[in-house]
Amino acid sequence: LDVPGAVLVTAGVAALAYGIVQTEPHGWTAAASLGPLLAGLVLLAVFVAVEARTREPLMPLRLFRIRAVSAANAVMVVCGGGMFAMWYLMSLYLQNVLHFSPVKAGLAFLPHSLSIVVGSKLAPRLMARVDGKLLAIAGGSLAVVGYAWQSRMGADGTYVGTVLGPAIIMSLGSGLMMTPLAASATSGAAPSEAGLVSGLVNTSRQIGGALGLTVLATVAAERTAARGGAGPEALAAGYGHAFVVATGIIAAAVVLMAVLLPRTPAATRDSS
Repeated sequence: LDVPGAVLVTAGVAALAYGIVQTEPHGWTAAASLGPLLAGLVLLAVFVAVEARTREPLMPLRLFRIRAVSAANAVMVVCGGGMFAMWYLMSLYLQNVLHFSPVKAGLAFLPHSLSIVVGSKLAPRLMARVDGKLLAIAGGSLAVVGYAWQSRMGADGTYVGTVLGPAIIMSLGSGLMMTPLAASATSGAAPSEAGLVSGLVNTSRQIGGALGLTVLATVAAERTAARGGAGPEALAAGYGHAFVVATGIIAAAVVLMAVLLPRTPAATRDSS
């Protein structure tokens, strides 16, 4: 077990997240923000150095010499940065602005979950006929449309008129995108390393999600404060602005897919 690697990467990501949170009350140039941010970068740099010298590394750096693996992981970090915050921000919007109870808010996420399942089930069938790279780009573009639509949320919104439509589009696009991304990463590695590569992809998505949630929550809090406090209008403005930023992040991920991802081999599509 690579204990030093696990401790270093966890501490590094945690320090970065903490530093980003501190920018909301203190600003980006304050010592309270810069200290944790710099410490996080140093810890991650040490993590990379340790992984390069450890006999059984937590993250084998040699895998990133494979284009499909490095590209898919880079895209996953960016996608996670934009997508993970959806659940957090929508939960706050439903409860703090639309005044849903916690149980009702949880049930309101069923269309999100079902749409992701539908997209994930459709993706392998489509990959047998369409190049996985093109499907990932199409799914990501659909998600961008959904996030942009959701950013128009307001204090006078309703579940059916404000949440349901974007929920289906965002989640369906996400489901269509994630499967070919994972397939692209594993197609570039040896069969004996497919499990390891799959773990790396999931880790990249979660690290991106942790950092993205921190950034977007800070963005929402800053816009809410600028709009005068914690009233429904100010809260909705903050959540909506965070979705605008998330839309840009996912759009950047789509561009990265187009530039970095290799085309999925026909054999991989057939096996899917």
